[in-house]
Amino acid sequence: MPQNNPQSASNLSMISGQQEAHPTGGYYAFLIIYLALLSAFGSFVNDMYLPTLPDMVRSFHTNTPTVQLGLTFGMIGLGFGELILGPLSDRFGRKPILVVTLIIFCIGAMCSVWSKTIHTFLWWRLVQGLGASGGYFLARTIPADLYKGRALAKVMALVGAINGFAPASAPVIGGLVARSIGWQGIFWILFGFSALLLLLSPALKESLPKSRRVTGHFGAAFKNYGKLAHNRHFVVHVILKGAALGVLFAYISSAPFIIQDHYGYSQLQFGLFMGANALFVAFGATSALHFKPLKKAALWGGRGLVVITGCQFVAFYLIDSVWVYEALNLPMLFCLGMLFTVGNTLAMNEGRECAGDASALIGLMGYVFGAIVSPLVGLGNILHSSAIVIFSMSVIVLIFTRLTRILPADLMPNLQSATATGIPNKETT
Repeated sequence: MPQNNPQSASNLSMISGQQEAHPTGGYYAFLIIYLALLSAFGSFVNDMYLPTLPDMVRSFHTNTPTVQLGLTFGMIGLGFGELILGPLSDRFGRKPILVVTLIIFCIGAMCSVWSKTIHTFLWWRLVQGLGASGGYFLARTIPADLYKGRALAKVMALVGAINGFAPASAPVIGGLVARSIGWQGIFWILFGFSALLLLLSPALKESLPKSRRVTGHFGAAFKNYGKLAHNRHFVVHVILKGAALGVLFAYISSAPFIIQDHYGYSQLQFGLFMGANALFVAFGATSALHFKPLKKAALWGGRGLVVITGCQFVAFYLIDSVWVYEALNLPMLFCLGMLFTVGNTLAMNEGRECAGDASALIGLMGYVFGAIVSPLVGLGNILHSSAIVIFSMSVIVLIFTRLTRILPADLMPNLQSATATGIPNKETT
């Protein structure tokens, strides 16, 4: 495929694995932790204030679907921000984008605290999403700058496993804070999280050297979207990841109202439910590494997801029990963890030559699905609407796991994809 940024033979050699050594020792540990924090940041932006959604309905004198639009606006900001920032990071580097977006988030978090109406709050949620988008997509982009193949899969899974504690702890922290000082206190916590990432950012090394950045006129950085859109392997993996995120967002946006309003649990108890559940995402993320080729994990995860959400669909209509609801959530989230590792790794492995753009499209697709499903689960009887949305999204996931199955084997050792070279793509690691 033609490249937007023509590179010398030496630069191609660098990309193919003869560049400077992978991070090791103390910096490797710092890198993994920092990437996990960046990835967790996106989870905290939504998950931490989940326990307060029912209270915000009363505080702003509005209804459930309107308050759930706060999740939608945040996702729109995350998706749109990634779409713009991905190409910009390929042109200017990763660190400048990171610093600017963290500052934007700090502004959005502060201003949301002072919102007097739900409409003002929603607009500042959009700003928060734009600010959080930088760190969220860079958590996928930076590993693809440095690794490929199963080495990339291991980093993605490790970051994903650590990040499993973010959705585990965020609702618990949110419930405690909301119980003490109300929903506004949550956004001061998020402000502090963003400020911490800013303070640590000088220790993060730039992962995209100038020799590998997109050059030429300003619009050249955005042309890679067209190239990626024509890469069938990449598109299949991106939609697979996006649809799996759609299931997760449907679960996340409906859970506060099911657990708190329908079953009568407190904000803190809700946080404990969500915290325990989220650990199963981490377990699923690491278990995917046991499959060779990696895409087998997607097939098993997709099959399991449809069976479990099908049972959940029946239970939501026939069995009104919080313990049945919880018992089905755990394997559902385990399957989603497997799918996240596969989707992230295979998509970034295909798109690593323009990693910023590839990561942006992965994030955008997830938030397109998320922005659609979040208000839908609040329509009518929330148990029934959640059952319909979650099962429908699971069927879409299964379709794309089947499409993944018929693609050539994944994670080939050389840089060029099978689409680009015409060489059969065989995994040897």
